[in-house]
Amino acid sequence: MDPNWIEIREWRKQKRAELIAQREALEAVRHRQMNAAISAHIEAGFTLLSNMTIGFCWPYKSEFDARFVVRHFRQLGAAAALPVVIAKAQPLQFRAWWPGAPMMKGVYDIPIPDGTALVVPDAAIVPMIGFDAQAYRLGYGGGYFDRTLDAASPRPLAIGVAFEFAGLPTIRPQPHDVPMDFVVTEAGIYVAKNAELARISAEVCRERAQQLCQQRGLPRPRSQPAGGYASPPCYAGEFPGYFGESDETKH
Repeated sequence: MDPNWIEIREWRKQKRAELIAQREALEAVRHRQMNAAISAHIEAGFTLLSNMTIGFCWPYKSEFDARFVVRHFRQLGAAAALPVVIAKAQPLQFRAWWPGAPMMKGVYDIPIPDGTALVVPDAAIVPMIGFDAQAYRLGYGGGYFDRTLDAASPRPLAIGVAFEFAGLPTIRPQPHDVPMDFVVTEAGIYVAKNAELARISAEVCRERAQQLCQQRGLPRPRSQPAGGYASPPCYAGEFPGYFGESDETKH
């Protein structure tokens, strides 16, 4: 552990608060525009997700809302899963999710699946409060995603998502921090190269993602997608608050 860890922890806490405040101050129209741009980059650069189990997070504190892009890939055949905190300082578990899946309140009252099947994601769309030039992620401070990625074998494809203004020269990474394979903002797709982030095209992203998945043996074999429907589902339940109803997860 870095002997300056206490000072680093306080520095991260301050940066975390500043970036969350900046994120929550975004006007609703601008937030939706940025969210749509990130979704478009993911759809274009990560077409291989349509054959995978995708881990994502229910949006919290005005972060990127992955539900739209997950819906896109689900319609193409992907399965989806949400993380569940089991215990402090332990890796996350993921449970299958689909529109209409039974839900309950988890940590911070964020919705989580209630008793659906445990699954292991092939890829994870990971929210970031901040990120740095080496693709390290500033999260909420619990270290859950770092532990999860570090413990997984093979490691899921890690797609970090944040708004462009959240970029930092460094988050002062520690040995337990795990860098993202890709960083996606409304401005584009990035990878860490020579200690800095380099923007890449969707085509290069597709090639790089495919190579990483081949190296790791992804996707894993999976059974039939969860949550089949006899008729087309209504997706309004995926976006509480987006169509004007109450959103209990907004803080």
